[in-house]
Amino acid sequence: MTVRPRGGDPLAGVPFAAALTRHSGGLAPDADYDGMHFDQLTLDEPRAASSRFIECAVTGVTFQGGRMTKARFRDVWMRDVRLVATGLGETEWTDVTVAESVWAGAEAFGAELRRVTLRGCKLDSVNFRGTSFTDVVFDGCELRDVDFKDATLTRTSFPGSRLTRTDLSGVRMDGTDLRDAELGIIIGPDSLRGATISAAQLIHLAPVLAQTMGITVSDR
Repeated sequence: MTVRPRGGDPLAGVPFAAALTRHSGGLAPDADYDGMHFDQLTLDEPRAASSRFIECAVTGVTFQGGRMTKARFRDVWMRDVRLVATGLGETEWTDVTVAESVWAGAEAFGAELRRVTLRGCKLDSVNFRGTSFTDVVFDGCELRDVDFKDATLTRTSFPGSRLTRTDLSGVRMDGTDLRDAELGIIIGPDSLRGATISAAQLIHLAPVLAQTMGITVSDR
């Protein structure tokens, strides 16, 4: 999907926009939402565990708390969405674009993300422990206190993103591209195995790498 510029039609560039039906009301567990447009809603404590969202658009929606555990999102467009302390454990995301959105205190442990792009998003205190990322792009995002511990990052990249106190302990990487990202990260001895970083990043990370390997650096 193509991310639209600010202003104008919120669904510009969404290929299935003309076929969408506007949704009203709340969410239900184990429900099928196919071709729905969720727009300008505030959903307090939503209960949508094991629900399926297919070819949907979500714009200007706030999810406050609630449980969406094991929900599945496929071919979904999200813009200006707030996920605050929402339970997203073991969810599945495939061919999803999330633009200009905020995730704060969301619990997305054990989730699976495949061909997902997050663009211009802010993620604060998000739990991605044990989550699988494949062909995922964090483009121009702010990640603060995000927990990737024991996650798997395959062909995942962070162009133009800032990582602050981001925990990569125990992460398994394969073709992960950290170049052009600002790295304020927590790592273990093998956390960056399988990652690509720039020479400048290597210099910046040298003290952290030395500490994880038990190396004492001293000129005295």
